[in-house]
Amino acid sequence: MSRHIIITGASRGIGAAIAQHFLDLGDTVVALSRSGTAPEGCALSLAVDVANSEALNEAVKTAIAAHGPVNTVVINAGVTRDGLAMRMSDEQWREVLSTDLDGAFYTARATMASMVRAREGSIIFIGSISPFIGVPGQANYAAAKAGLVGLARSLAKEVATRGITVNVVAPGLIDTDMTSDLGAAKDQMSSMIPMGRIGQPSDIAGLVGFLASNHSRYITGAVIAVDGGLSLGL
Repeated sequence: MSRHIIITGASRGIGAAIAQHFLDLGDTVVALSRSGTAPEGCALSLAVDVANSEALNEAVKTAIAAHGPVNTVVINAGVTRDGLAMRMSDEQWREVLSTDLDGAFYTARATMASMVRAREGSIIFIGSISPFIGVPGQANYAAAKAGLVGLARSLAKEVATRGITVNVVAPGLIDTDMTSDLGAAKDQMSSMIPMGRIGQPSDIAGLVGFLASNHSRYITGAVIAVDGGLSLGL
């Protein structure tokens, strides 16, 4: 039976790969992104800024009205505004925290009620290994992604008895538009990966698919690194 999957930040990179993974499984995918673009085949693609809680709530209501209860939400939307902390502006700090952490909370909150009523579901946050290994120039991004861990583990305990799992996937260096902006830091990190290669968005999508499946119903509150061994399992 087709599942209703909502994915934020689905227009490109990791989000688009995750959307395509679920489409290939025959699921009904609703894609949310600032641009409103998504892989071909998505049942619905909505333009929404996840940092705007009212707009996010309306988008989720639209998705549920069209396709029924949410089975899985993949909370992937994120931005980077890199810079050394001593020179980082308030705007750089706030924009990243607003999208990457506030937006993640708003998305989880908007979709949870549907899962609680159905007494099943999966909430999957796309985090990062950044808060665990430390990346110069990413104090804002690392703080936001670290916040996802606390958020996920609190939610996991709140909804466990309702049959809902909550987990964090922590990508390492993945070949996306976002990591292309790292410049020399990307080459330095790449040389430190034990597996000797940069990851692909499909590497993340496979794990997300597993966490949304019936094979992972006893996994919740977990943080799982997908990084070729860069963080050695966090």
